Amino acid sequence: MPTNPDEPYYCSQQINIPPDLPDILKQFTKAAIRTQPTDVLAWSAAYFRNMAKGELPPVKERLEIPLVTQRTDTGLTPGILRVLNKQLGPKEKVTVAQIEEKWMDLSLPKEQFDDLIRISGLTGQIEWNRFLALASSLLTDNITDTMRVICETLTVDPEGGPARISYGVFKDLYQFLAHIDGEISEAQISEVLSYLQSDVEKQDGKVMPRNFIHASCPPLS
Repeated sequence: MPTNPDEPYYCSQQINIPPDLPDILKQFTKAAIRTQPTDVLAWSAAYFRNMAKGELPPVKERLEIPLVTQRTDTGLTPGILRVLNKQLGPKEKVTVAQIEEKWMDLSLPKEQFDDLIRISGLTGQIEWNRFLALASSLLTDNITDTMRVICETLTVDPEGGPARISYGVFKDLYQFLAHIDGEISEAQISEVLSYLQSDVEKQDGKVMPRNFIHASCPPLS
């Protein structure tokens, strides 16, 4: 009963609950548990903003348990990288502002984003795959592991599969990262790419991590 006689009295029969609300809240809760955002309020705002626009929200496919060997000091994880790729990959070319918006939605460090843009020299409309390649390097300590992460992120193979990507994409991103590294010679790059050609011909133009981590493959760096 209301303490003030002038206050309106409501009973449960008078409160209309939108029929979609329980399912919306259930899906939101599941998404938050899977994604484990560091800033729940900022992530929630981004989640519902994307849903309202009919865009993919910043949600991981499953709860992610970091591996012992995985770098965790960057804020970025393979799962978050896949989220970004699902949101921005279909566009192929995106603006720096579009990447920054999605980056901040996931509460990733702004200074880290600024460093990646500065190092890459990418401006204006940029190829998403190139930014993804550079971001992948935050998760590893060498270019071989970075290329493995790239393959696992861009592949259409099921998780745990061979993680194949097209040779053209591999070649472009490997050369891009090698040139940014600055200590990998053109001769070494050519040697790696030449070695992979025989595998590519047998694999319908695809490359997989097993090819370039094989003992007989020339070192990528």
